[in-house]
Amino acid sequence: MNLSVSSTDDLSARIAAVTAEHARHFPGPPAGRQPVHTVYIPADRFTRTIPADFGAEALRLFNNHTPDAESFGAAFGIDAELAGTVRERVAAKLAGEPIEDLRIDFEDGYGVRPDAEEDGHIAQVVAAVAAAYQVKGLPHFWGLRIKSFTGGAHERAMRTLDGFLTQLRDQLGRLPGGFVITFPKVVSAEQVAIFADYLDRLEDALGLPAGILRFEVQIETTEAIIDQRGMIGIRAIAQAGRGRITAAHFGVHDYTAALGLPPDQQRIEHPACDFARTLMQVALAGTGIRISDGSCNAVPRNDGPEEVGRTWKAHSASVRHSLRNGIYQGWDLHPAHLPSRYAAVYAFHLTGVDEAIARVRAWHEQVAGKNGVLEEPATVKALTERLRRAVDCGALDASALPAAP
Repeated sequence: MNLSVSSTDDLSARIAAVTAEHARHFPGPPAGRQPVHTVYIPADRFTRTIPADFGAEALRLFNNHTPDAESFGAAFGIDAELAGTVRERVAAKLAGEPIEDLRIDFEDGYGVRPDAEEDGHIAQVVAAVAAAYQVKGLPHFWGLRIKSFTGGAHERAMRTLDGFLTQLRDQLGRLPGGFVITFPKVVSAEQVAIFADYLDRLEDALGLPAGILRFEVQIETTEAIIDQRGMIGIRAIAQAGRGRITAAHFGVHDYTAALGLPPDQQRIEHPACDFARTLMQVALAGTGIRISDGSCNAVPRNDGPEEVGRTWKAHSASVRHSLRNGIYQGWDLHPAHLPSRYAAVYAFHLTGVDEAIARVRAWHEQVAGKNGVLEEPATVKALTERLRRAVDCGALDASALPAAP
């Protein structure tokens, strides 16, 4: 074939350089399982049996208030055709793995205390974590939330993390898998860079492999969304972590309070939160950093059906709102949140799942239009990701997935 341009070698070299630079900043979606929630436990209340205790209490509320498929469907707004299946799988989840991700909280849920008191609680937490680890009682993901570097608590934050990891090393001789640190109330990329530098020093001092200490940032200040230069702050925050950041968690209540919203409007579903989360999604897409929503603060004041029902209604509505907007993880603060978390998540994944499986299978078999839809590769990728999430959390058995070609 005759060509008019004699050589494009220099252009190809430039394209390769651009492609490599893009891949450095956007390595793609994160690999592996993402938990559907993070459960926060104040450090002074943490014991080795907390995961099992939360599960037992959640299962008690679940069985007392939704003893059958009909009551379960009514409580969580799930269609009768699906309610029985979802209820069965939620019951199994609460009995087998009630908490997927747990954070031992030394920040807002714990408060400011004298150094001696916090040091004492570090020792108690280390003993409880070590005991839980020995009997395989730690959740798949777990870790600490330390105090913020905003407001003068940075020295206490570093002291707590150092003390915990040093004592845990002395007791166990290793760092159990699934460990992650939560770094709250970020106001600037510079804070994140300093924290990453501190983790370099901590790993070196403890003899840990470089980069093993990963952390998630909490996006709960307005400055983290739009920084002092008028730029979107989230990208700079992500880059400042130097590959250590695993996730960005949205802090509903701090963020809405900073905007001056009244307490009754400080909720996941508020449009101001949708705006912030959308910016997070755009800024972090393709970076390998996951996004988690925040918490619903509705909790039952007693075990009565009205209180439990009120909590479940509010919490499950928040979870569904997050899921519809592509946010697959959130925070849970109370055992009553576990039934509504898994009910909403499982119903979301199982609604229309047979059609999703058929569409993926048809794509693999290259049967165009078999289901009345001409699929785009990106859509098939999203459907496959949805099915993988369903398997990871226990909503769907892996045997139901279509085999890849």
